[in-house]
Amino acid sequence: MAIARASKRRRISPPESPLSTQPLLYDGLASRASGWNLEQQYEQRPREQKKVSESTRLPIKTAEGRIERLASPESEQETVESSFGSDGEDASDTQETEVEERSVEIPVRQQVIEAKEELARIGTLLGENPEEHIGGFRKIAEIGASPNATVKQLALATQLAVYKDIIPGYRIRPLGELDSSEKVSKEVRKLRSFEQALVTNYQNYIKEVAKCAKSSGDSSSGDKASIATVAISCACTLLLAVPHFNFRSELIQILVDKLSTRNRDGDFVKCLETLEKLFREDDDGNPSLDGVTQLSKLIKARDYRIDESVLNTFLHLRLLSEFSSRGSQNRIDKTDSTDARKVKFKKEFRTKKYRKILKERKAVEKEFQEADAIVSHEERDRLQAETLKIVFVTYFRILKTRVPNLTGAVLEGLAKYAHLINQDFFGDLLETLKGVISSASFEDSTPGEPEDDTQDVPENPTSQHDPLRSTLLSTTTAFTLLEGQDAARSASALHLDLSFFTTHLYKTLHSFALNPDIELSSKTLRLPDPHAPSSQPTTTTNNKVNLKTPSVLLLRALSSILLPRSVPPLRVAAFVKQLSICSLHLPEKSAQAVLGLLLQVMKVHGRKVAALWNTEERKGDGVFDALRGDVEGSNPFASTVWEGELLRCHYVPAVREAVKGMERLVREIK
Repeated sequence: MAIARASKRRRISPPESPLSTQPLLYDGLASRASGWNLEQQYEQRPREQKKVSESTRLPIKTAEGRIERLASPESEQETVESSFGSDGEDASDTQETEVEERSVEIPVRQQVIEAKEELARIGTLLGENPEEHIGGFRKIAEIGASPNATVKQLALATQLAVYKDIIPGYRIRPLGELDSSEKVSKEVRKLRSFEQALVTNYQNYIKEVAKCAKSSGDSSSGDKASIATVAISCACTLLLAVPHFNFRSELIQILVDKLSTRNRDGDFVKCLETLEKLFREDDDGNPSLDGVTQLSKLIKARDYRIDESVLNTFLHLRLLSEFSSRGSQNRIDKTDSTDARKVKFKKEFRTKKYRKILKERKAVEKEFQEADAIVSHEERDRLQAETLKIVFVTYFRILKTRVPNLTGAVLEGLAKYAHLINQDFFGDLLETLKGVISSASFEDSTPGEPEDDTQDVPENPTSQHDPLRSTLLSTTTAFTLLEGQDAARSASALHLDLSFFTTHLYKTLHSFALNPDIELSSKTLRLPDPHAPSSQPTTTTNNKVNLKTPSVLLLRALSSILLPRSVPPLRVAAFVKQLSICSLHLPEKSAQAVLGLLLQVMKVHGRKVAALWNTEERKGDGVFDALRGDVEGSNPFASTVWEGELLRCHYVPAVREAVKGMERLVREIK
């Protein structure tokens, strides 16, 4: 069967398009289609998509312990975009507002933790390699500018620890024009750049510490007071750790400013102890000179209205034990010694080349000494001489001004420095001491007069002086001035008369014997007298001059008067009789001390006063007058030491033994 062939389909034409009826328009579109940019039109077409906002907030820790990251609210972004346009100022204001909002939203505890971590990281980098991370000082200072008080304290303490570790053992001098223009190696240039950057940042740190320390003692603001305490502690630590480095005067000024205040708090005591330790451990002499100079200016600027403990810091200077010359308020006398003579050496032949080498070697050694801050003995003596002159000027001004609360401290200081005082200064000083004793005697003789209400009330009533104590200190100072020297030659050459001090002490022996506080010092703990007037301070608060009791000062003064071998017999006999009477009224320890002094007097002047123990060997006629002001005119040989019979019955065994030993010595002399 043959296969049938498929019929051929006829092609049907498509329907006519409207364009076909307009051949001219179709031709125009086809010719313009090649210039169309369809991709640009698609790119500029608006799109609808969800905006994804990136959170700029720090993660927080919730109360349950989970750490969550907060997303920025879309409403805030829409408000900011609608309120501000594309202006640059509006954008910057927006960023500042967002930063402030973020800083406020961060909890205080989280800020402190983050500051600790950042400070620890920067401090570690600076400790490992400070030359490569010198910018860390600026970053720590920026962290310290935080309004948070805790963060500021942490920044100050961190800078203190870093500077203590990296400050070199020498003083960095500023670079001059010659140093900047000369050619140096890369290592030297790098080291100079680091040193100058270190000094600049250190100076800024000292300024910040001084600014913070001004709020010390301000009870109205707790945060400022706590920051000031940390700042003062940093200044004290730096002054003791690196006293050789730059800006030492600025550190001392911070401490001196605190000592000028009336509030004696913990910061005041810390500054005081720091200066005392600085004076004791000063091997150079420059720190002590700076400290004494600034303290002297402070005392004069405050018109001597300071705490006496500030003046007592002079007693911790090393020149008390090291300085050998003598001085006054305007000059220093060098001691002539045989060591100053030049020792003659045999001249050694040296070639010109060898002399040149020695000269260069000396120049190099001198540079090394300057770099190592080695101070020669001559330079240290010069610095200590300047310090001593400033101390004497301050003491003499206070004595001339007659400041009551500082008189005792000045007298104690002069007694300490007596071996360093020039003999030409003795005359003026003794006249001043006589004036102090006269004024003290006048105050003691008129205790019952009512005080004038118009007088100024002292700033620190607890530091008012005791007239009897001032008398003892003046007498002790006057006799200490001649100790360690040729007293006879000095007195004859300068026409010094110490009889005024001897007579005044003789007249006040009975007052000291009847003083109930003769064995009490400023450190003695006891209850105040309930019968004392409320308007007058008790005796315990008066004893603020030094730590020595009046009994100790009395024995020192008596030893200076009675123990020298050139004392006349009448003076020795008068004092022996008066002290025997006073020992009946003294407390047991003071009575033992007085009898011990009499035993020493008997060993030195036994033959002069042995007649006082024997009624058959009386050398004088008349009656003994114990209240007579004149020592030699009291007629002591007209009496006997009958007080020994009463002291034999004393309730203290040591007193009874002392009396028996003294009488045994008298029998041996005969």
